[in-house]
Amino acid sequence: MGCCFFTMKKTNKGWLRVLGLIIPYFIIVGIFQIIGFVIAGISISKIKEPRTTLQEIIIILFTTLGTFLTLWIFTKYIDKKKFINLGFHTKNKVKEFGLGILIGFFIMVLGFGFLYFLNEIEIVKFNFNVKETFLSIAIFTLIAVNEEVLCRGYILKNFMVSFNKYIALTISALLFAIMHLANPNMDYFTFFDLFLGGYFLGLSYIYTKNLWFPIALHLSWNLFQSLLGFNVSGKDMYSVIELKINDVNRINGGNFGFEGSIFSILFQIIVVYFIWRYYNKKNQKNTQTCTK
Repeated sequence: MGCCFFTMKKTNKGWLRVLGLIIPYFIIVGIFQIIGFVIAGISISKIKEPRTTLQEIIIILFTTLGTFLTLWIFTKYIDKKKFINLGFHTKNKVKEFGLGILIGFFIMVLGFGFLYFLNEIEIVKFNFNVKETFLSIAIFTLIAVNEEVLCRGYILKNFMVSFNKYIALTISALLFAIMHLANPNMDYFTFFDLFLGGYFLGLSYIYTKNLWFPIALHLSWNLFQSLLGFNVSGKDMYSVIELKINDVNRINGGNFGFEGSIFSILFQIIVVYFIWRYYNKKNQKNTQTCTK
């Protein structure tokens, strides 16, 4: 058959595996989170009170461990596949990881620059702390790995077994936004931004089945958003720059952070377009090569 092939829609019900994941996921991850709270010294009755950065890392670490255990069980015994096939192959992926970091960095720097130029934000002071910076990197790395392996590596991958890849991406993006409904300062606009974020992070996966680019992009997006002084999806995290927002509006994102800004929507749409264009051109080139 050479290098050309066509794909047939499989009869496997990937959506059923996603549905079956829900209850076990909440049970196993919930148990791990309770362990994390105990180790972090946080009482369950004070779960909503402010935490130190170290406490936050411990809780997110145990959440991630619970996620990995749940998905390992499902991939091994339900999907009958290797866990690494969720998208953790590393061959020739250093460039993609670096690109993901750079895209997130440049978007945040550009967004910060536009908002500063428009007098939407004001720099109050700088608060650089080496320890807190490294702890922030650890936090956002864990968050990126945890959410990407769940939302893209398992959920999107299984939806693609049952549906057209773009329909699968749309459903997984919707679920990604729903997962953040409990975040502070959520509204219809920020929900749409997070829905678009599901496209932003998941589009490359439907072509590559690899997680390193979305993990890097997710990490970079959150990390530099936080370090530059914005809240991250409504949550106040450590920042190198302390900002003052003169007037809360859709231009600056207000208390939700940069993700509540129209600039976030604009930049994500632009990146989604270029990712789609890149992989479609690449596929066309491969098809032409195959037909020669």
